[in-house]
Amino acid sequence: MKLNELTTYLESIAPLAYQEDYDNSGLIVGNGNQEITQGLISLDCTEAVVDEAIRTGCQVIISHHPIVFKGLKKFNGKTYVERVVEKAIRHNIALYAIHTNLDSVMDGVNARICQVLGLKNPRILSAKNGILKKLVTYVPLSHAAAVRDALFKAGAGNIGDYSECSFNAEGMGTFKAGQDTNPYVGQPGEQHHEAETRIETIYPAHLESKILMALFLNHPYEEVAYDLYTLTNQYQQVGAGMIGELEMPLSETDFLGSVKANLKAAVIRHTQLTGKPVKKVAVCGGSGGFLLKQAIAAGADVFVTADYKYHEFFDAEDKIVIADVGHFESEQFTQHLLYEIIQKKFSNFAVRLTEINTNPIKYFI
Repeated sequence: MKLNELTTYLESIAPLAYQEDYDNSGLIVGNGNQEITQGLISLDCTEAVVDEAIRTGCQVIISHHPIVFKGLKKFNGKTYVERVVEKAIRHNIALYAIHTNLDSVMDGVNARICQVLGLKNPRILSAKNGILKKLVTYVPLSHAAAVRDALFKAGAGNIGDYSECSFNAEGMGTFKAGQDTNPYVGQPGEQHHEAETRIETIYPAHLESKILMALFLNHPYEEVAYDLYTLTNQYQQVGAGMIGELEMPLSETDFLGSVKANLKAAVIRHTQLTGKPVKKVAVCGGSGGFLLKQAIAAGADVFVTADYKYHEFFDAEDKIVIADVGHFESEQFTQHLLYEIIQKKFSNFAVRLTEINTNPIKYFI
């Protein structure tokens, strides 16, 4: 199959529009028209992983972390980033990253952490705002149902677990067509009155071109009247971190022991224990310290994340237990998640998990 078949599908699950500003998710090396038959999945894209792809005949590496975060000005092999990119290009291996966009979706990285830790009813800890928009359009009564259905099919009208959401009001529209027009109703040069339905529906901003195309293709008027509004509402299906509940409360030590075992962590750095049972748990794969206030506000007993600095541990202030399990440890199951996503869609595409442990941190115990 073509490489862009794979990347288009992955981006339908985790749109690039959901990545953070600093990120560099997407196709880093490669051509979308490149033919691929095998892929290699890894958390990081290192030289050893590229060598593994060469050895196993894989034409694409799908990693969670992008190998390139910033622009490269020289390619002289002085850094591991340059060497990885050079080697991939020489051997015609595409590099694709699916990072904070996969962190941000409901069934992404943090949902998998919740699953591994046995957390129930997971939900987004800090929902994004500014990514929802509203479309308002005016349609003759005879075509309102068809236009609505087309908009829903294109991805509009989803609010949480509800779909095909819209508001509709009937009214009277007026217009006078110019002499060189071919109006659907009315006559050129004459004011026309038409009973119309005002349709309002919301959609994620990244689907705007698809939504508008559906509107134009299904609306009968030669000139379609519509308004677009940017909303400040939070989009509860997209955001950072997640929070869930244990089926039965555990003591703090028993819970930390369970986390250590399930995440295969060599060590857990944590703050002072509070002596309270653990029921509600917040998680964030990778560097999640920026979510501490949200975790406390949500009533979490423990916050499982990584990359905490010394002074940041004081911020817990005995309100919550911070459990730093390590960056690699918190995100390691992302590889399995990607494997399942790709296998389910492309059963004839040979995909494999890397045999390389890319964790750059080692522990002397």
